[in-house]
Amino acid sequence: MNKSLCIAATAGALIALGMSASLFAQQSTMTFFVTSAGPGKGADLGGLEGADRYCQTLAQAAGAGTKTWRAYLSTQGDGAVNARDRIGRGPWQNAKGETIAQGVDDLHSANNKLTKQTALSEKGEGINGRGDTPNRHDVLTGSQPDGRAFPAGEDRTCGNWTKSGAGAAMVGHHDRQGLRDDDASKSWNSSHPSRGPDGGCSQADLRSTGGDGLFYCFATN
Repeated sequence: MNKSLCIAATAGALIALGMSASLFAQQSTMTFFVTSAGPGKGADLGGLEGADRYCQTLAQAAGAGTKTWRAYLSTQGDGAVNARDRIGRGPWQNAKGETIAQGVDDLHSANNKLTKQTALSEKGEGINGRGDTPNRHDVLTGSQPDGRAFPAGEDRTCGNWTKSGAGAAMVGHHDRQGLRDDDASKSWNSSHPSRGPDGGCSQADLRSTGGDGLFYCFATN
């Protein structure tokens, strides 16, 4: 009896090890993910440099650190940066090897394959969406639907990702769902500006509308 239990336990361990190795192998070829958590300072990501560094750190922990990672974020004002111009050429696939877009134009078209089921974290895990508790479907982008920056003036990037107080950041819905049946609610990158009692950019503000300070990361190579 003990021998049988030992064999069963060993078999179970080998299966689990094989599954872990398989996932790690898939993650090593991963070129896209949604951050499993934000840095914790609301929309203050330390600017683009801080956001890129955060993407790289998470990718490294997941076994995909040999690639160069960039956050899908736009900035405004002098030297404005378009999110679409900083993520490489694609194609991009998630931690399970599922392709979410063939290239930049495909990513910003109705043909992309971004859904709640494919917009996975660097760990290969799903992210809570509308209907889940807590809802975490708001993803920071600061971008228009075509992936380009907003004009200077009305803040849509929480001070180019340096503010955790007053301001606003454009967010998308990774689950492609919202309060209405319209294009904005279904947009993965440009649904609505953040808002809240602290001014719009704090962690509490982001959580109040269904977010958590998450953002998209893409491998450029």
